[in-house]
Amino acid sequence: MKRTFTSSWRDAWSDGSLRLQIVATPLALALVLRTLARFLLWVEERPGVRLTDPLLQTLVPRDCTWLVFGVIYMALAAGLAVLAAQPRALVQAIQAYLLMLLWRMCVMYFIALDPPADMIPLRDPLIEVFGTGRLLTRDLFFSGHTSTLFLLLLAVPDRRVKPLLLACLLMVAAGLLRQHVHYTVDVLVAPFFSFASYRTILALHERFGRNVTPR
Repeated sequence: MKRTFTSSWRDAWSDGSLRLQIVATPLALALVLRTLARFLLWVEERPGVRLTDPLLQTLVPRDCTWLVFGVIYMALAAGLAVLAAQPRALVQAIQAYLLMLLWRMCVMYFIALDPPADMIPLRDPLIEVFGTGRLLTRDLFFSGHTSTLFLLLLAVPDRRVKPLLLACLLMVAAGLLRQHVHYTVDVLVAPFFSFASYRTILALHERFGRNVTPR
């Protein structure tokens, strides 16, 4: 049954458990993002290991910044537009994103990498202005851009939008590698963390509540 934005949020707000999550999840997101910004500044000052990457050695680096961010923001706009009308799915997506960020901080804490020697810096104006305030080059393993788009692909329930999100994911991954922003392993491993985070959240909802989005 097709539901409107207003009625679906009204129904969600009438569910006490989901109402609490609607309030608490954005607060948790703000806290984690603030912690992540400070953590990334520490990572940026820490020396790491430079990997040998056979794939990158075959690719002449090219600046794909505008392509990467244009595609990322288009995918986020499309995905969030769908999720905004389905509060249960939106809450689960944000919770999975939170878990993925925690995984990313944990992994980066133990795996210190230096960027590829011929990397072309990827400047995200929103992150530099509203996040860390500086260019980041050592937030490598695993790729945040790739993992975020793959998580969005999993979380958006509308199958008509999924082909667009998949195309965006592939373009961003290719752009990151062509610009030598990430090692190949950073990009390839990212979807596994996204999948694990999303399935963990769904399992928790199934076990402790009834707020599981129909697949």
